[in-house]
Amino acid sequence: MARHLPPAEYYATLPHHIGSAGAILHDAHGRILLVEPAYGDGHWEIPGGAMDEGEYPWDTARREITEELGLDVTPGRLLAVDWVPPQPDGRPAPANHLFDGGLVTEAHARAHIRLAAGELTAWHLATPDQWDTLMAPHMARRLHACAQALAEGTTAYLHHGNAPTPDHR
Repeated sequence: MARHLPPAEYYATLPHHIGSAGAILHDAHGRILLVEPAYGDGHWEIPGGAMDEGEYPWDTARREITEELGLDVTPGRLLAVDWVPPQPDGRPAPANHLFDGGLVTEAHARAHIRLAAGELTAWHLATPDQWDTLMAPHMARRLHACAQALAEGTTAYLHHGNAPTPDHR
């Protein structure tokens, strides 16, 4: 006969995942705002970060844009959800939620962005051809999918930056 675990014990047996969210701030020319972290592997990223305990992804995106860039942005529609598998270095699997952060001009960005000290070193409105060289490959794929979702009015569901296929493993 199977033994039923109390809820707390059962939940402790489940896999551990993390959530994150960010916003795609873009200009009228198809450029997207990227940030250069002060830490990490040298790749640029989309503004955003990890969800706090009990926080909704939309609220995370808004909080992270305020904390990282000093901007008060109300995120728009969901552009993509990207599931990344657990990493060999022990990082748990994250579910990344990317929202439309709206239009931004270079002049507005220069006047209003205040980078989080110790967290970010630079920002850049990058063209699509720059994404593949500035970003980690899965993040560049994710950004291309977000740009397509923006243009088509759709939402992308991704597996490590790729549209899923029957043999996605």
